[in-house]
Amino acid sequence: MTALSYTHGTSTTPLLGDTIGANLDRAIAAYPERDALVDVPSGRRWTYAEFGAAVDEVALGLLAKGVRKGDRVGIWAVNCPEWVLVQYATARIGAIMVNINPAYRAHELEYVLQQSGISLLVASLSHRTSDYRALVDQVRGRCPELRETVYIGDPSWEALTAGGASVPHTEPAAVAAELSCDDPVNIQYTSGTTGFPKGATLSHHNILNNGYWVGRTIGYSEQDRVCLPVPFYHCFGMVMGNLGATSHGACIVIPAPSFDPRATLEAVQREQCTSLYGVPTMFIAELNLPDFAMFDLSSLRTGIMAGSPCPVEVMKRVVAEMHMEEVSICYGMTETSPVSLQTRMDDDLEHRTGTVGRVLPHIEVKIVDPATGVTLPRGAAGELCTRGYSVMLGYWNEPAKTAEAVDPGRWMHTGDLATMREDGYVEIVGRIKDMIIRGGENVYPREIEEFLYAHPKIADVQVVGIPHERYGEEVLACVIPRDPADPPTLEELRAFCAERLAHYKIPSRVRILDSFPMTVSGKVRKVELRESYADGV
Repeated sequence: MTALSYTHGTSTTPLLGDTIGANLDRAIAAYPERDALVDVPSGRRWTYAEFGAAVDEVALGLLAKGVRKGDRVGIWAVNCPEWVLVQYATARIGAIMVNINPAYRAHELEYVLQQSGISLLVASLSHRTSDYRALVDQVRGRCPELRETVYIGDPSWEALTAGGASVPHTEPAAVAAELSCDDPVNIQYTSGTTGFPKGATLSHHNILNNGYWVGRTIGYSEQDRVCLPVPFYHCFGMVMGNLGATSHGACIVIPAPSFDPRATLEAVQREQCTSLYGVPTMFIAELNLPDFAMFDLSSLRTGIMAGSPCPVEVMKRVVAEMHMEEVSICYGMTETSPVSLQTRMDDDLEHRTGTVGRVLPHIEVKIVDPATGVTLPRGAAGELCTRGYSVMLGYWNEPAKTAEAVDPGRWMHTGDLATMREDGYVEIVGRIKDMIIRGGENVYPREIEEFLYAHPKIADVQVVGIPHERYGEEVLACVIPRDPADPPTLEELRAFCAERLAHYKIPSRVRILDSFPMTVSGKVRKVELRESYADGV
């Protein structure tokens, strides 16, 4: 009898029952003199004892400003130490931190401020072309619950940290005694392709445990130093990165305010980092630096690659040239805190590039028929669902949308198409909405992308479906060439595919691009590619 596409992660190690603040206290007590946080751009660094004191200073400052349990505190900033301090300070006093994408413009900021009811906002002064103070001033009048904005690098930040002197230093501990690990602690707005994003509401239990298990799976200890070029506003940075580090007594290393390949490798070299995070496009950018070979990356042993599939050739170079023999692939989504599936340290190259790993401890996954909800046999493609401690509390103030995503059995429906192998490893074959249906045949872009990546003229490729009068949809390959002066032609691509891919999978259109439209977290916006080239020309 064929096994069903269901598996669950067993472990003799129990889940953590702590709040984030209590867990941080354990690390401070165990490793007071070890580095907790290093900001390479400014040269600032904190031991665990110093970090705990700095967190308490911000927590007291928030209490002095009237922030109480359940109040929403917004953080709208690029990666910096203050971001991390606000993360742990809000958790200490039971406030709910609301992550705001640094790329948001006025109308998006206004929506998040209103929808979550933020009463105090902590923001950068500016980044790139964004003047955050001007944008806040633009929307403030339409956000009546916003009482105050504190700007990092401005006297208002110093006033926040100094203001805590008026609050008894016993107050955070008294507040902490009233907190539960099941309390909401974080709201993250998921990218919406239509309409406004939804605020995934996550508890201490959700994200602390997920960070802990991701770190445990790649063997973190107090000896590790984790370089984080991924954005803190996303789960990749603040959960898998920050909480993954502090729950094991490891050190958080900030290489730059936003991703910079050179600054990342310089930080790894200077701080002797043992772990490096990124989406595949980040690793590609690092490997493609003209002087890449000049960096000493021998301290690296592991890291996490997530966000999108990793091409085989990139993984080979990451392992061989970046010394990341134990690098791990993770799969997840904001609504699941985020990671459900992860490769293990001793997995071979094929499992690291052909799958997104197997289920983490204390989590269940299954693959179902999207139409009926029935669990499919192993090897059959269907919708990936996950259940366990990691599933969000819900979308903030949106019970109907929560019910659409989380069924009565508490299964989170991911919207991803996947297959489960006999050994329990899962392959993602695409998004349900990204799947191309050409003349009645289901075409999974991931398969074609992986194949085309081996073409000698292709540096990166994304495959999308565009309308076709006869077949419904046709396959468009959007290509970034290795040499812009010598891009591959459609005829070359089709000849390359002819002997290896079924005819209906072979691209019938090609677009040569300099770059792909990206989210701030480094994911390619396929919906934008589809919309931009829907006419096929």
